Amino acid sequence: MIKSFYSFILQILLFFTVLNVLISSQTIVGEFGKYKITLDEFEYAYAKNVGGWVIAEKDSFLQYKDFMDLYLNFRMKLRNAYVRGFDTDPELKKELLDYEEQIGKAYIIEKYIIQPGIKSLYENRKIELRVSHIMVKPGKDGDEAAYEKANAILDTIKSGVSFEEMAEKYSDDKFSAPKGGDIFFITASQLPSEFEDAMYTLDSGEVYSEPVKTSYGYHLIKVFSRQNRIPKVRARHILINYLDENGEVDSLAAKQTADTVIAKLKDGADFEELVAKYSDDTGTKSKGGDLGFFERRRMVQEFDEVAFTIDVNEISEPVQTNFGYHIIEVTDREKYPSFESDKENLKKIYEKQRYKTDYATYIENLKTKYNYTQNEQTVDMIIDNSDSIRFGVEYPNLDLLEGKNLFTYVHKTVSAKEFLKETNLNSEFTGKPVFNKTEVMKAVNKFAEDKLIYLAAMDLAEEDPNFASLMDEYKDGVYIFKLQEDEIWNKLLVDSTDVYNYWEEHKEDYSLPTKITFGEIFTMKDTLIDRIFQELRVREGVDFDSLAALYTERPGKKKDKGRYELQDVDFSDISREANRIKEPGNFSAPVLISGGFAIYFLYERDPARLKTFNESRAEISGLIQEQESKRLADKYISDLVNIYHPVIFYDELHKAFKSNQDN
Repeated sequence: MIKSFYSFILQILLFFTVLNVLISSQTIVGEFGKYKITLDEFEYAYAKNVGGWVIAEKDSFLQYKDFMDLYLNFRMKLRNAYVRGFDTDPELKKELLDYEEQIGKAYIIEKYIIQPGIKSLYENRKIELRVSHIMVKPGKDGDEAAYEKANAILDTIKSGVSFEEMAEKYSDDKFSAPKGGDIFFITASQLPSEFEDAMYTLDSGEVYSEPVKTSYGYHLIKVFSRQNRIPKVRARHILINYLDENGEVDSLAAKQTADTVIAKLKDGADFEELVAKYSDDTGTKSKGGDLGFFERRRMVQEFDEVAFTIDVNEISEPVQTNFGYHIIEVTDREKYPSFESDKENLKKIYEKQRYKTDYATYIENLKTKYNYTQNEQTVDMIIDNSDSIRFGVEYPNLDLLEGKNLFTYVHKTVSAKEFLKETNLNSEFTGKPVFNKTEVMKAVNKFAEDKLIYLAAMDLAEEDPNFASLMDEYKDGVYIFKLQEDEIWNKLLVDSTDVYNYWEEHKEDYSLPTKITFGEIFTMKDTLIDRIFQELRVREGVDFDSLAALYTERPGKKKDKGRYELQDVDFSDISREANRIKEPGNFSAPVLISGGFAIYFLYERDPARLKTFNESRAEISGLIQEQESKRLADKYISDLVNIYHPVIFYDELHKAFKSNQDN
């Protein structure tokens, strides 16, 4: 009984909760004619306009009110666009369709190929794998023989023979074969994508189930270990090379010196002091042995293994490499970056390494989705009857291709004629031989890709709500632009008489400041400026331009002979200083300016004056156009108000963005 009672109460509460949600979502904040604007719609539009919900919640009611005024006008305009039949206008429909195709292709590539690709790359690059491989290069017997050989080696490994033994014996990678196929630690973006796709499916100790083909040949892949990747470490080192003071190799003495350094460090000696005394690395000696930050595989393997293993501030035992003995201290480690901070770098890596492969995979999926089939006989016929021509030239035997279909998809058929016609217009293939099957297939594949991507773009609005929303926004923008054109721009007529009359009434508002043309000799040397000044005073008729071309040190002004043409007197400290000269033809005494010394010569002074009508015409025309545009825009809104009688419910608008805050 008690359980039934609580169940009943719960149902009542649930009913009112749902009812409140429904009422909330249907709260009306504005209306025009028979059309409503809900609180949800307003909040969505406002948040999108200001850059997100979090920002929107912090704004004031006055900001909501101002936006609502504009949004209501926007909605009335859109309604008016439909009344005028914009949605059935052939030109507008074609513009929208063209845009949908263009933006659809870009949207598909970005959202369905690049974005998933860089996110996968980001996740994979968190991990590094120590990998071994056995590579079998195709020989004179071709790919099939190489594949069979790789498979036979794999079968032997599966029967219990060690991977390392088979790598040493059979791998064509002569660098890694002596090491049992070990290619050290690898992360995503360092090897061919086919290789990486396989290796990331493996756990430590596993061998991939089949040979993997790359441009290098066939690979058998084994992963020895997986671990979290450290992107970079910073380290310093002391290098003791193998040469003694006579230039002779003495590895034993080098090891003894390295052991001595280690002992001193353990006794508390300063690392940098020991670098200065013992290190033979001349490149880092002056920097306390600092190597800066470096990634995996940047150093020799023996050094790398230690540097990426020891902790920060830990000092290694002597590490032997071809260069000598290293004592290494790791001073810092770089943390794995956030996705957002590394996004642009990931995109560059992805587009360089994986994009083409992922794009091809996407196209293959479209071919399956749209039942794409290609007619190889038609391809051969195009080649056989080409008479050695190239794309861009009219095909010579077009009649022989009559009725020949090149490919079909979703019940659509594309003819050989259509392919040739459109490919001849594609500059990418102009001049490529039609008699070469490789080139023809590139053109066929590109032509098919374009058709399939176009079809996918046309399907986007139904399959992807975000794209549908994007297209709706663009459509609204096109309609608003068309309304502006019809109601304002096409009605803007500025009469030249009106412009002249305005100038007559307001000519005092249009003036030009005093301008001067002057020269400058600038130098940082006070003795030089004094010598130039004396030369100007003593030698009558001396050419100021020549002296400026010879002596001025102002950057970029030597070629101009220090000359400044008709510059506003208040433009800069330089022009103000030059304007102190009373009469053209005179020069100034040396003055301290810009941290140096200068002499100025006044060539010409153009006094302040009122602008002529011709000088004012463009500015006044722009002003009148702006005023007329505003008048027409206000009139259009006024007409819409008279039609729709809009109302804003400010009491309801006060609820905007409050529900989340209350919670």
